[in-house]
Amino acid sequence: MQLPADATLTKVAELAAALPSAVSGGSGTFTVDASALTAYDTATIALLMQARRAAQAAGRGFSVSGAPQQLQQLAALYGVEELLALSPSAAS
Repeated sequence: MQLPADATLTKVAELAAALPSAVSGGSGTFTVDASALTAYDTATIALLMQARRAAQAAGRGFSVSGAPQQLQQLAALYGVEELLALSPSAAS
């Protein structure tokens, strides 16, 4: 699943609605590509946690690729960086 540039509170409901079909549309590890993110907040962390729960419920692994450094720091602040399996962006 590719996140758009803006995954803030105003956009998260729309993104969350797409999760069930995105998770059920494959097998293996469900990867969220965060490389396009430029605007994010705590709602983005909540969305990623929701995606992780959906992937686990479907029997899939979960990871986040291309995570901006500030998103990694926000996840660390909330103590969920290991749960989200964040991989840094190439620019980090």
